[in-house]
Amino acid sequence: MKETAKSQATFVVVAAIVRTVLNAMMNKKWEGLENLPAGGFIAAPNHCTEIDPLIVGHILYNQNRAPHFLAKAGLFKVPVLGAVLRATRQIPVERSTAGANRSLQLAQEIVADGGAIIIYPEGTLTRDPGLWPMKGHTGAARLALEGGIPVVPIAHWGAHEVFPRYAKRFHLFPRRTSRVMVGKPVDLSQFTGLPLDKATLTAATEKIMDAVTGLLADIRGEEPPAERWDPSKHNQATHGRFVERGNPDDAADAT
Repeated sequence: MKETAKSQATFVVVAAIVRTVLNAMMNKKWEGLENLPAGGFIAAPNHCTEIDPLIVGHILYNQNRAPHFLAKAGLFKVPVLGAVLRATRQIPVERSTAGANRSLQLAQEIVADGGAIIIYPEGTLTRDPGLWPMKGHTGAARLALEGGIPVVPIAHWGAHEVFPRYAKRFHLFPRRTSRVMVGKPVDLSQFTGLPLDKATLTAATEKIMDAVTGLLADIRGEEPPAERWDPSKHNQATHGRFVERGNPDDAADAT
C-alpha cells in the first residue's frame, strides 16, 4: 500500500509535533537501528506506558519508515485523533470476522510495500508489577507466519518515568532518558510449514516475547522474572485499564 500524498503530508505534520514534544520532554538513546530490515516487517515492542506508540513511531519515522499501528477501532471515532489515524492509514482492529480480515489485508499490503507494522504482542499495558513484558497474544505471530514477514523485537525503557502507567500528568524533572533497543529479527524458521494451531502460535509468540524481554533485560541491567506475568492467573482482564476493576493491589501497582 503506497503512502498517499495526504498520508505523507499528515505524517510530516504529526512527526514535527511529536519530535518537538518528545525531544523537549526527555533525552533519547537508540541502539540496534542496523537491525531494521530493508523491506517490510512487523515491529513487536514492549508496552508499559500510554506514550509508548510515540516513542516507537518516532524511532521508525526517523529511519524513513512510516509507522502503521494496529489500533482499536474505537479510537477512529475520537474527534481529531480519528481523523489523524485515518489520514496516516493506521489500521483499525475490529472484533467482527469481516473487520478482522480487512485489518489483516491492510497489514499485508503495507508490509508488501516495504512498510512497518507495529503490533504490541501484550495487547495492552503490561500488568507485571515490575513492568516486565507479560504473556503475549498470538496476533503478531500469526501475521508473521502466514505472510513470511520478519518480526523485529523492540524494547524501550525510561518513558514510563516521564509518564507513568495510567498517569494523569507528566514528570519532566529531573530530565530522563528514553532508551530504545532494536533487536535482530526473531528466528521463526522452526515453525515454517506447521499448522497454525494454538500450539504453534503460542510457541512462536513465546519466542517473540523472549526476544523482547531479553532486550529489556539488557537495557535495565536486571534479570526478568523467571515466569512471565499472566493476567488470567491473577484475576485480571487482558484488555483495558485493570485499575478500574477495583482491586487495591492493582491500584498500587499503577502508582
